[in-house]
Amino acid sequence: MTPVAWAIIAAVILPLTYFVWSWTSLDRKGTLAIRGNLAQGFNLGTRDVSQEPPLLLGISKRLTPGSYEAKLDRWLSLAGRPASMPLDKLIVAKPSLALVAAIAGVIFLSNSLTTTNLAIAIIVPVFCYFLPDLLVYNTAIKRQEAIELELPNTLDQMLICVEAGLGFESAMARAGTHGGGPLAQELTRTLQDIQVGRPRQEAYEALAARSSVQDLKGFVRAVVQADKYGIGIAKVLRAQAKDARVKRRQRAEEKAMKLPVKVLFPLIFFIFPVLFIVLLGPAAIKIIEAFS
Repeated sequence: MTPVAWAIIAAVILPLTYFVWSWTSLDRKGTLAIRGNLAQGFNLGTRDVSQEPPLLLGISKRLTPGSYEAKLDRWLSLAGRPASMPLDKLIVAKPSLALVAAIAGVIFLSNSLTTTNLAIAIIVPVFCYFLPDLLVYNTAIKRQEAIELELPNTLDQMLICVEAGLGFESAMARAGTHGGGPLAQELTRTLQDIQVGRPRQEAYEALAARSSVQDLKGFVRAVVQADKYGIGIAKVLRAQAKDARVKRRQRAEEKAMKLPVKVLFPLIFFIFPVLFIVLLGPAAIKIIEAFS
């Protein structure tokens, strides 16, 4: 098939897939609640959209094992639950992308059936099926690295606020307000959980559960123990901030020691050959000319 034909197929299949994905994974209960709040006092005659079964979402959930769905939900929690990719859309996107890739593979094989094309037609749908997982997992890893990097500075800021006379939650609010990273967002969410009536210990434990950073988990455990036994929070913050700074410096030193090993293979396979060609190439050409 010509590239024009492939472009026409893509122009038809991709928008249709996106439309079906968006329609089937809408938050219908949330939409119904919003319409109900907006329609108070007015007779708009809205229909009950919550009774419309999302067919594609139901099929995708049946095809997805429960343990795998829980793993996806965990990755989304570590990634901060981006609004553009909720769990339902992620579950629908995986088989939809694989189906589109499989259809394209069948069309591709109908023109030329070879072993290489068959392998490509099998590998590409599998890759498309796991592509959303890779994107979410990569986002989660980067977000947790950002939290790990921000933790010492945030603890120092909270320690300064507590020593200046603020309470622990006020210090968390100030750190969450003046911070702009994912850790500030998590602190703000923890304060919101406390404000809506969630017990402090549960809110702190939820903060640790939403992260895979061991330093943050240790800080949460120390805060919970201090709140339970009446230990001064300033001492806890001072010790935790000092420990976090030491660990950050140790991680930086560890990365610096690993750097020569990581640079060694690109140096051997890419830089040294070019350097030898530039330095020894003219001499080798002259030697060949002299003996020939």
